[in-house]
Formats: sequence, C-alpha cells, structure tokens
Amino acid sequence: MTPQPQWLETDFYEVLGIHETASDQEIRSAYRKLARTAHPDAHPDDPGAEERFKAITAAYDVLGDADKRREYDEFRRLGPNAFAGATGARSGDGRVRVNVGNLDDLGDLRGFGGLFDDFFGDPGFGTGPTTRGQHRPGRRSGRPGRDLATEVRLPFTQAVFGTTTSIGLTSEAGCDTCDGSGASPGSGRVTCQVCRGSGAQVTGRGGFAMRQACDRCGGMGDVLEQPCATCRGSGRVRRHRNIKVRIPAGVDDGQTIRLPGRGEPGYDGGPPGDLYVTVDVEPHPTFGRVGNNLTLTVPITYPEAVLGAKVTVPTLDGDNVTVRVPPGTPGGRVLRIGGRGVPEPGKHGDLLLTLDIDVPTNPSAVERDLIEQLATATTTKPRAKWETAR
Repeated sequence: MTPQPQWLETDFYEVLGIHETASDQEIRSAYRKLARTAHPDAHPDDPGAEERFKAITAAYDVLGDADKRREYDEFRRLGPNAFAGATGARSGDGRVRVNVGNLDDLGDLRGFGGLFDDFFGDPGFGTGPTTRGQHRPGRRSGRPGRDLATEVRLPFTQAVFGTTTSIGLTSEAGCDTCDGSGASPGSGRVTCQVCRGSGAQVTGRGGFAMRQACDRCGGMGDVLEQPCATCRGSGRVRRHRNIKVRIPAGVDDGQTIRLPGRGEPGYDGGPPGDLYVTVDVEPHPTFGRVGNNLTLTVPITYPEAVLGAKVTVPTLDGDNVTVRVPPGTPGGRVLRIGGRGVPEPGKHGDLLLTLDIDVPTNPSAVERDLIEQLATATTTKPRAKWETAR
C-alpha cells in the first residue's frame, strides 16, 4: 500500500484516543466504543457528526490492519523532512536521476511501494501522443476506494447457527446517473489539452527538470468531456445503503467479517474498497460459549446427586435431551453431550453440562426433620484427614 499524504497530518492514535503501543484488542475496543457513540444516526442535529465518524473510520482502517499500521508508524517516523535531502537531474534518456544526501536518515523504505518514483522518478505516466489525434493513456491506474468498517449486533443463537442480516450504512457510493463514470450520460472522456495525453508535466526547479502529475488530469491523460450533473464528475454520491450480510455459523463475539468490494467506490476507475463488519454477540440467558463448545449449568437436588438420576436438559437447537447423573456425583462435575455445540465445517462442538447441587435455603418442616435424621445417620467424615493431621 502506498502511504497517503494525510498520514503526516493526522494522528490516528489520537483520533481513537489510544496510545501508540496499544494492542490490537485495545484498538478494536476503542473503535467499537467510538463507532457507537459517534455514529451520525445518534447525532441527527450535529452537522459535524458525519465528519467525526469518517475520521474514526479512517483511523481504524489503518490501525486495525497490521500491515497498514506498520507502514503508517514508519512513515510518521520519517516525518515531513524525510525527503529534504533529495535532488534530481534528468539524464539523456529523459528519466530523472535521484541523488539522496544521506540514506541512513531515511530508515527502512521497504514496503513504501516506490515512494521515490512518485516524487522524482517515472511515476507511471504514459509516454505522450502517438499518432495525430490519438494518445497513449497514462499507465497509472485509478486509486482504490476506502475500506469501511461497521458493527452488527446479533442474538446469541444467530451467531452460533449463522444468519443473513441487513446493515444500514451511510457512505459514499457509485452515482446511479452516470453509473460511477463521472461523465454525463452520452458523453465520455477526452484527451487532456494541458499534457496532451501524457499525464505528466515537466517543470524546472533549481536547474533540474522535475516530472510530475498533470494538474489538469491528475496523471490520467484524459478528462471528462462533460461532468455528470448529479455527482459533479466525481462518480460518487453520499447515500444510505442497506447491505445484506451473510453471517457464517460459529462467528464469535468481536470477530470481523470482510465483504470484498462493498466499501466506497474507487477513484478514476479504481476498484472499490472492502467493508469490514465486526460482530457484537448478545449474551444468552441460559447458554454460554467456550470456543466451539456451548456451556450450560444444570441444577440438581441433593438426593439426585447421591442416588443418581435421569435429568432432562434443553439444547440450543430447541429440543431436549436426557442425561444420566451417576450416583455419588459431586457438585461441579461436567458432563459432555457430543455434537450439540457450535457447528464447524464437517463437525460440531459439544454441549458441556456443569452440575450444580441445589441447596435449599428455606427447607420445610418435613425437609428439616428428614435432613436432621440424615445427619444423625451419616457415618462418613469428610474432614477426618484434617483431624488426623493436628
């Protein structure tokens, strides 16, 4: 990914309210909290809410991706003067030759995708007119659209078994009038008259020839013949979209689902960005989850624990199953029902039953009398080893 100019102007860590050493989980938690509190829908009367939400999304788009975050940190370390010592001169073959005074000051530039070329060298423009009336378009492809991030809250059961849901999202989208081209219907693109289709301008600076993108066409070599009146030539408009999202079975709380191509549209024909949907799972009143296993606490009586019993328990599927409690079962024992947990490709997790002995807090007179008889008749001494040790 090529670093963006705003990376030097914006402190994404400050936007999310976190330290530069924040962990991935801390970044995710900060974003989820801000996304809820700063969403434009929660502030309909605040004209600045939309811009704040866009800034939060842009910050998470970079810091939430390990590779982007690494490049962002390195780019900010270099600072605005990173290229101050660079000079360039054009050789006989027409290319700019760059001399850098001190490469040691620039750090590790690997992964910056030819940043020097963007400033001084061949930035990927076309080679100019070919035959009369024709031009060779610039080789620089359009910029990809921004990735977007949002959140969806799901009931526990839907997260376990999967579902299809709809997400409301307000963002930039392709213009329906011009089909995202930016050109008024019936028109197209024509050769840029400033650079004559080359996509580049050559200027003199301090005795050196510098090649840079054409100010008129932005390096594309052509311009819109007649901009679309709806989007003013941008090919994009801001509107509300309802996006269907397929939630796979077994998605866990905090996991993120990537929807390729459902982000903002690209620029100048570039590919659209992606949409990242973070799942927030509501707790279940009865069941819990550990990995791909479901958990359930099953209360049993003291007689059932001592004598054994058959106990009927619910499952998340909706039906009931009967399990056997062995005689002499202690409280806290875990029984396993295979295949009744979270579904995974080719198999299911299990349902883990934790047995909890229900002790009466207000026994009836009959119960108290029987318990006292049991206490008198009991011969076992569970604490005898402590008495022996004294």
